[in-house]
Amino acid sequence: MPEPTARRRTLILAICCMSLLIVSLDNTILNVALPSLQKEFHASVSGLQWTIDAYLLVIASLLLLSGSTADRIGRKRVFQTGLAVFTAGSLLCSLAPSLGWLIAFRMVQAVGGSMLNPVAMSIITNTFSEPRERARAIGVWGGVIGISMAAGPIVGGALVESVGWRAIFWINLPIGLAALALTARFVPESRAPRARRVDPVGQLLVIALLGTLTYGIIEGSDAGWSSALIIGCFAVAALAAAALAAYEKRRVDPLIDTRFFRSVPFSGATVIAVSGFAALGGFLFLNTLYLQDERGLSALDAGLYMLPMAAMALVFAPLSGRLVGTRGPRVPLVLAGTAMTASGVLFAGFDAQSSDVLLFTSYVLFGIGFGLVNAPITNTAVSGMPRAQAGVAAAVASTSRQVGQSLGVAVLGAALAAGLHEGAWWIIAGCGASVLVLGTLTTGRWAKATAARTAGLLAPEAEDNRMAVKV
Repeated sequence: MPEPTARRRTLILAICCMSLLIVSLDNTILNVALPSLQKEFHASVSGLQWTIDAYLLVIASLLLLSGSTADRIGRKRVFQTGLAVFTAGSLLCSLAPSLGWLIAFRMVQAVGGSMLNPVAMSIITNTFSEPRERARAIGVWGGVIGISMAAGPIVGGALVESVGWRAIFWINLPIGLAALALTARFVPESRAPRARRVDPVGQLLVIALLGTLTYGIIEGSDAGWSSALIIGCFAVAALAAAALAAYEKRRVDPLIDTRFFRSVPFSGATVIAVSGFAALGGFLFLNTLYLQDERGLSALDAGLYMLPMAAMALVFAPLSGRLVGTRGPRVPLVLAGTAMTASGVLFAGFDAQSSDVLLFTSYVLFGIGFGLVNAPITNTAVSGMPRAQAGVAAAVASTSRQVGQSLGVAVLGAALAAGLHEGAWWIIAGCGASVLVLGTLTTGRWAKATAARTAGLLAPEAEDNRMAVKV
């Protein structure tokens, strides 16, 4: 197949970024609409949590499966399927007659969403073969996340205020349909030379682990933390985690290669992703409800209030990428952890909600921290990995982001339901401190040496796979 022209490569990048925009925008827009959903459907806090977490959990559970399926049957084919399912799910969400149906349709959206971001990243890396061009393309891709954070609260607030919450799902329809048509016309088909085999047992164990853990956290306040249902959920989650670790060790093509975790940078990046995105999920959830329910702001005004956070994330996300390239991941991780911790402490220890100056200061700090934390996560996860394994390592990091955000909404929502408002902010501060400590410990010489040893374990297998393809 001939190399795409520069113009066509740019168009392919734009198409992939359109898919990222609708998936990322969907979360920030929905947060602004939560109070409207609460009023129309008389929803509890746990019901609101499920509108976000059902989506995040399905994406987290299916990311690795979608990536490996695309490698096997064709990335373009899976990407088109994802766009079609996500767009159809968005239409169904806009028509939902009850909260239960909305949650179900959000899960349909998520099935499509799981086929978009990891597959789009594979399309980009295959389209841009020159390293410098590829780095710039990935930088543009990462900047779209910042754009979605900046635009989401304002666009969502304006739509909720002028039309109603259902309009937040309509915005996905023209973008999704345009991306679908452009993909059919301009994106070439590609497959991996050797795709990993399907791991249905591992997939089911991941779903059982994430589903029961999140259900136990969200429903614990209503059902009772000592109830048989909640204790059973946590027990199933623990058994699923143990079974997953034991089973994946014996697989030739595991869903998650447990040997990756022998690399301290990889393990650190996984926990940093969970911590950083847990802070994000909880921060957005708490502030959206606070601004509209307690301050009485409209959806649009609430979005404008959170603009300083989104603007800082938009500014510092590309700066973080440059810092990683010039100074390594430690500097942006330490700065991110410090800023996120300070933001949580302002809320927990200094009652930032009592003063607009403190409130906006905490928003600015959190936006800086989140803007800085994203780029070094993927860089640290793939640090020292053989090229054949780097994509899988990056996919695990992406899954960790989704898991973290869903747990943040679950844990912080549970704290809010239990009346532990101050405790919820201390949890966010703790997540920031985790980023700070792990960012320091997992990026030094000792940590890099463990990554080199892990790469040595994986490299012979990767070479065997390449030889098998040649033969």
